[in-house]
Amino acid sequence: MREFFETALSGQMLALYGSDILVTLYMTLVSTAMAYLIGIPLGIILSVTDKDGIHPLSPVNKVLGFLVNVLRSVPFVILLVMALPLTKVLVGTKIGNTAFLVPLVLSAAPFVARMVESSIKEVDKGVIEAAQSMGSTDLQIIMKVLLPEAKPSLIIGGAIAMTTILGYTPLAQLVGGNGLGATAVQYGVYRFEPAIMYIASLFLIIIVQILQEVGMSLSKKTDKRI
Repeated sequence: MREFFETALSGQMLALYGSDILVTLYMTLVSTAMAYLIGIPLGIILSVTDKDGIHPLSPVNKVLGFLVNVLRSVPFVILLVMALPLTKVLVGTKIGNTAFLVPLVLSAAPFVARMVESSIKEVDKGVIEAAQSMGSTDLQIIMKVLLPEAKPSLIIGGAIAMTTILGYTPLAQLVGGNGLGATAVQYGVYRFEPAIMYIASLFLIIIVQILQEVGMSLSKKTDKRI
């Protein structure tokens, strides 16, 4: 057993795990934040323009919904390759951790948009009708009613989005990126060091659990119903 973990627990590998944790958190948190910057407006538009929304607009809803569904339907590995020209334009390179953020955001933003749409649709209709009866504009309803009321659900959605994005990070090695997942693949699979794969995967599991716990805790604190 000691020989099995000897290489995986060497000083060099422990240092690598430490840097990989930081890289993994960087890719996950930054791409999640960027995906939400794109996904929240898209989700709001999808919800507001729905037939049961506060401002039904079928053409906009159908076109935007179609585009979101198309992006969600493309497998991430294929999207990663398709996004290479755009990645080059946006970040100046097709390889590395920062370049990997582009396909991550493109993949996550439509997913986030649908989660935001779902969260907003869960808001009590009575609260919306009360705001409308007081003469609130659509923008006021969105900013002061829909988003605040949907905050607990949005936070849980954020935790789900982060863990989903985290699951894509092993593919960073396809574009010369790093991270726990990339190390697990490069060392554990390609170099036949299963102990390294197990330890890197354990760190990923721990990160997922922490993100989920933080998300659930924040959601409970912002939920006025509890």
